[in-house]
Amino acid sequence: MRAVVQRVSAASVSVDGEVVGRLELSDGRQGLVALVGVTHDDGPAEAAKLAEKLWRLRILDGPDGQAGAADLNAPILVVSQFTLYADTRKGRRPSWQAAAPGPVAEPLVDRLVDELRSAGAVVATGRFGAHMTVDLVNDGPVTLILDV
Repeated sequence: MRAVVQRVSAASVSVDGEVVGRLELSDGRQGLVALVGVTHDDGPAEAAKLAEKLWRLRILDGPDGQAGAADLNAPILVVSQFTLYADTRKGRRPSWQAAAPGPVAEPLVDRLVDELRSAGAVVATGRFGAHMTVDLVNDGPVTLILDV
């Protein structure tokens, strides 16, 4: 699994003009947006490992320096993003062969969300397979790529 993680001061995701997920942030709080891709050999173990990494990743501003979402009870917006596994090495047209198909990927994105919630995270989500509009304010900017 792969995630592009951004530290944000605001974030929401919409489908057909309807907001389906939003981070409730105020008073200078920060949260995380995780764009998540799944490849063919990923399974529940990768979903659990990525959830743990996201929940504890120390990229938020805390009272004593860098903190994780777990330390601050910061919310996380998870959005499925098969394009993270695009192969652009040849030509101008990306290949999507490394991305897992929906029936494989969707349960693993759901598992990631379940693992985060089980750990105590407040998690908002997009809608798997939908054309989504993601609005966010990247704070820093801080953007990381996580591979597990």
